[in-house]
Amino acid sequence: MIYRKAKFQDIEAIFGLVNDYAHDGIMLARSRNTLYETLRDMVVAETDDGRIVGVGGLHIIWDKLAEVRTMAVEPSMVRHGIGAKIVQKLLQEGQELGVEKFFTLTYKPGFFQKLGFRVVTKEELPHKVWKECIDCPKFPNCDEIALLKE
Repeated sequence: MIYRKAKFQDIEAIFGLVNDYAHDGIMLARSRNTLYETLRDMVVAETDDGRIVGVGGLHIIWDKLAEVRTMAVEPSMVRHGIGAKIVQKLLQEGQELGVEKFFTLTYKPGFFQKLGFRVVTKEELPHKVWKECIDCPKFPNCDEIALLKE
């Protein structure tokens, strides 16, 4: 398995992964436009034959604060450590930039708890976190669970 920064040619595979989960209500949908705009945020997992089977993004929010988001692994590849490896890569990248706090909003808190994140109330996160939520179809009734790693 190769873990690398996402490239333009990965967008369609990422779009499919993310929006298949979104269709099932497991994560929020992402438009192609959003994926292109956040391309530099993302790391992908690629099989030896060039198939994208996982993705995750690290979005810088504010001073030493970043969000782990857009996490998706092809269902047939779940529980093979791919998601954990992507998160580790994102955390390493963030630490190299000086990030001290990482958070995520998810419907799968157990996955992140195994990686050292802890559940927090949404009120514990800075207001800067919510600037993109206004565009979410679930706003203001967010049902995702907030987790933090310091």
